[in-house]
Amino acid sequence: MFSLIFMLLLIICILVGVAFLTLLERKVLGYIQIRKGPNKVGFLGIPQPFCDAIKLFSKEQTYPLLSNYIMYYYSPIMSLFLSLLLWMIMPYFLMMFSFNLGMLFFLSCTSLGVYTVMIAGWSSNSSYSLLGGLRAVAQTISYEVSLALILMSMMVMIESFSLMEFMFYQKFIWMIFLFLPLGFVLFVSMLAETNRTPFDFAEGESELVSGFNVEYSSGGFALIFLSEYSSILFMSMLFSVMFLGSNLMSFIFFIKMVFMSFMFIWVRGTLPRYRYDKLMYLAWKSFLPMSLNYLFMYLGLKMLYFSLLI
Repeated sequence: MFSLIFMLLLIICILVGVAFLTLLERKVLGYIQIRKGPNKVGFLGIPQPFCDAIKLFSKEQTYPLLSNYIMYYYSPIMSLFLSLLLWMIMPYFLMMFSFNLGMLFFLSCTSLGVYTVMIAGWSSNSSYSLLGGLRAVAQTISYEVSLALILMSMMVMIESFSLMEFMFYQKFIWMIFLFLPLGFVLFVSMLAETNRTPFDFAEGESELVSGFNVEYSSGGFALIFLSEYSSILFMSMLFSVMFLGSNLMSFIFFIKMVFMSFMFIWVRGTLPRYRYDKLMYLAWKSFLPMSLNYLFMYLGLKMLYFSLLI
């Protein structure tokens, strides 16, 4: 019963956090582009995300006549469900599901997230959304390989799949000081994994109108939007836990998490979109060899350590 209550509380907190993350993004982008951002609704535009949510969910839901309706309807729901399910591995001291194989669960859920994008693009029966979906899938698969290898390097060093272990191992020194290059590569992979600028090829306005979500309106669009921002918050949390010393009992952890979310927004306001072939080149010819080399290096260090112990 307690687990259920805590799960509901967590989901409500995530959705409120997502609402304010969108507000933060619009404000930060506004100031980067030397304008104000949302400031009309209420005090300093703070209720703006809630007004947007009410507006989106109260609009009429349209769907293409030739679409595969059931898949078209359920893929945004599945997308949000998977992005909320990821939060179950957050290293809580409460009665939650912070289990020993948390990192494997994370990799499984992110791999499933690709299917929702692909089905959303295909089931709309529009060539633009299909192209957007295919590009998003190709991009996410490319980056998942190096992401998994980086996570494996970390797992080899702490000898566990649990996020709780990162808390105990970073009591005296943060992992970012020991694994700085891997930290940078992981951050870039997270940007690509969440379809964010400069890797938002699923949303090329000039050639794809709006990408895989072009046929979605009202509630369906809002759910896709929520799942993307929930993933950004989760990735910020994961990076903070793995590299920035994670004590969930301290307020400073949440400041680190907000800073990582701000980094996602800062990158969006600063960098232009990458060229598609360059993205693939970066994934397969730069990040993959680098993460593999680091994995072998850490395996070698572990073998040396065990041989010295013997």
